[in-house]
Parts: sequence; structure tokens; C-alpha cells
Amino acid sequence: MMGMALAALDGTIVSTAVPQIVGDLGGFAVFSWLFSGYLLAVTVTLPVYGKLSDTFGRKPVLITGIALFLVGSLLCATAWSMASLIAFRVVQGLGGGALQGTVQTIAADLYPLKERPRIQAKLSSVWATSSVAGPALGGLLAGYADWRWIFLINLPVGVVALWLVGKYLREPGRTHRTGANSTRTGTGTSRSARTASVERHRVDWAGALGVFATGALLITALVQGGVAWPWLSAPSLAFLGGAAVLAAVTVVIERRAAEPIIPGWVWRRRTIAAVNLALGALGLLMVAPTVFLPTYAQSVLGLGPIAAGFVLSAMTLSWPVSAAFSNRVYNRIGFRQTAVIGISLALLVLLAFPLLPFPGQAWQPALIMLLLGAALGLFQLPLIIGVQATVGWSERGTATASILFCRQVGQSVGAAVFGAVANTVLASRLADPPSPGLPQDLDSVARALEKPSSLSAEATDFLRRAVDAAVEHVYLGAAFAAALSLLVLLLLAPRRFPVLTEKDDS
Repeated sequence: MMGMALAALDGTIVSTAVPQIVGDLGGFAVFSWLFSGYLLAVTVTLPVYGKLSDTFGRKPVLITGIALFLVGSLLCATAWSMASLIAFRVVQGLGGGALQGTVQTIAADLYPLKERPRIQAKLSSVWATSSVAGPALGGLLAGYADWRWIFLINLPVGVVALWLVGKYLREPGRTHRTGANSTRTGTGTSRSARTASVERHRVDWAGALGVFATGALLITALVQGGVAWPWLSAPSLAFLGGAAVLAAVTVVIERRAAEPIIPGWVWRRRTIAAVNLALGALGLLMVAPTVFLPTYAQSVLGLGPIAAGFVLSAMTLSWPVSAAFSNRVYNRIGFRQTAVIGISLALLVLLAFPLLPFPGQAWQPALIMLLLGAALGLFQLPLIIGVQATVGWSERGTATASILFCRQVGQSVGAAVFGAVANTVLASRLADPPSPGLPQDLDSVARALEKPSSLSAEATDFLRRAVDAAVEHVYLGAAFAAALSLLVLLLLAPRRFPVLTEKDDS
């Protein structure tokens, strides 16, 4: 949980200190890469760390991830320019990829199926706590100390996590399968068997590089498209085309590799493929509350940044509670049916958002987020636990990483798609402004509404209604993503997941 806290606090604590960072280092035009660079590194390394944890064990991968994250944090605190800070954030992300996937896998390794919801709920509570404490702590450190402390504060937490993991985490001996054969690697293994197992393990470095490069080009295209350059411009087409070519090359490499980073069975097995697609749609869906709700709360409702954060935090408070009780549902009706109920409820909640009155009260979107968190707690956790229960130790890291990878890619795609939707709706609403000189894109409108005294009452109301319409369309898009996820579960996922027994698991 302390290792997970490093990754959970990172995004929320940095966001509140951006004005101070930009004021000190400059680089306003590229500051978004403080988040995009970190996200890029986390996303593209998830499959690599998943495979490495299946090959060499969870403990060395987790220790490496924590150490990399701490090195990146220390370097961030010493940054002398925006470019150096972005580079060091990428180093942090290289460690964050190991933290996110490996902690989830360890939870499945150490606890039997009946206890996993309770443990996963505790891990979810780390994210919930971070969503509330992160902005406040980041604001305090940036306002009363120095923004560099938001990175230095990771060091004591990470050192304690390293010590606890190093001293107390004991991985039991497991069966590492190669093809149809298996070799026991526990304490009773013969020297010849251990030697053969070690010799058979080959790290697919070419595949890892291919996955990393493909993901880097794709996510860069999605993050920068429509922002740094138009979607149909030469840079955008070059990045997307390069990603497509590298993806094809990576597929060829992975097919020939003895132990590929992303093995074919991840997509050939119906259960895992369906969950990958369903959680990819969840990544799309999550862009609406996490990216656009704070803008709605500040620009339409007139709340401050901290109050807007609390509106969003309602979702993260109900999510772990719902997840903790999900086992009472899926133990009776199964993993798929529980997830179907969760995503169906989420679909209804998302469709309710456009029905909110204008301008409305803060409790109304907060209630929507509270219900959405409860629905998604029933949706996501049963799918993750269900997939982990269908694979043995030697495949669990790869399977877990593939799920998280698809969700992260879904978020990147969602940010690009819904950003385009919001700006298109906004542009259509601003085509006939009540007064000349009004801003034309969502970010500019949001900044203008931070100081409504500089606008006329008519212009302020006009801009707020435009933002309201844009965010409503984003939530309709999120509802469409929820519907896609529901269809995937109904059409592709098996009614009963092929769960392994504890004996098969070992």
C-alpha cells in the first residue's frame, strides 16, 4: 500500500503546484508534458514489467520500480528547467509502471480468491485518500514551502516501502510453465531442474523495445494531436503512421520470440480479451469525470479548485466501498454478471448528468459522482479478480499488466477524442458570441471564467452555458463508452469465468 501510495499521490499532488513550477522554471507551452510524459512512461512499461515479474518474480520488479521512482523524484527536485523536469518525470514514470502492475499482481499472489476483494479495496482506498489529500498537500507545499518538496516528500515514504518489501515480502515457490511443460521452482526443486528453468528464460528485449516505441509514438500522437498540431497535419500523420508500422514490426517480433512480452494468449483467450476491451472502454469513460468535471465545477458552478476537487472525490470515496462488497455479489452470480450490473448502472448515471439543471448546485454533480463510483466499483474489481483467477502464477503478471495497459491506452484515446468533442461543441456555441473577442477553446474559456469580473454578465452567462453544453456532450460520449463495454461483456465474455483452483494456481 505504501508503494502504491507513491504512484497514487503523484498525479494529484503535482497538479496543484503547476503555477508555481511554471513561474519558477518557465515553459508554459509544454508544461502539460509533466503529466503526459509520466503517463507515457507508465503505459508503455506496464506490459514489460508484467512479463518480467512472471519471469523473475514480483519482488525484484517491485523493488526496482520503487527505486526508479525515488531516483526520478530526487532528480525532479533538482530540475533547473522545464525540459529537465519533464525528462525526470519520465524517469518517475518508468518506476510508476512497475508499481501499478506489480502491486495488483502481488495482491492476487498472496491472498486467496475470497480475500482479494478486501485487499483490493484497501489498495483502492489508497487512491481515494490520495485524491483528497494530494491537492491539499500539493497546494500547501507549493504555497508555503517550495514546489520541489512535492517530489522530496516521496523519499521517506519510498524508503520505508523499500525496507518493508525487502524484509517482509516472501514469494512462495511456484510453477513456471514453458509451453506444455512445467518446472517446480520451489524449495524442493532439483538443481538440474532449476538450471533448466533459468536457461529457458529469455528476456524478449527486442519485443520490449518494440512495445515501448510503438506506445511512445501512439500516445504522443494522441496527447499532442489537436493541441500542439492539427489532427490532419504532417506531424500527427507521421506519429500515427510510425506507430502503425512499429506495431506491425512488433507483432512479427513477438510471434517469433520464445517468451514474448505480450504473448498471443492474452488475446486468444476469450475471457482476457473481453476484459481487456471492456476496461479499455472504462479508460475512455473515466476521462469525463477526471478531466472535464473539474472544469465544469469551476467554470459552470463557480467553485474554487479545492472545492472542485472535492466534487470529483465523491467518486473515489464510494468506489472502494462498493468494490469491498462486490464479492458478495459475484460469489452468487459470477464475475461477468456482477460487472454487467455495475456498467449498466454506470451507463444510467452518465446519462443522468446532462439532465442536471443549469447552473445547479455543487451537491448535484457530487451525487452523480458518488453513484458513478459505486457502480464502477462493482464493474472493475470483479473483472480484474476474475482474470487473475483464471491464470496461474507464471502468467498472472502478464495478464494483469495487459488489463491495466488497455485501460491506460483507453484513457489516452479518450482524452484525445473527448477533447476534440468538447472543443467542437464549444466552437459551435461560440460561433455567434454576444460580444467580440471571446475565447474560442475550452482551456481559454476556463481561464477567462476564473476572473468573471473582466467579462460582462451576458458574456459570462454565455460562456458558462457553452462549457455546460460541451461537458454534457462529453458525458454522453462517456455513456457511449459504457454501452460499448456492456456489449463487449454480453457478446464476448463467457458467462462463467474458467477459474483455477488454488492447487492449479500454484
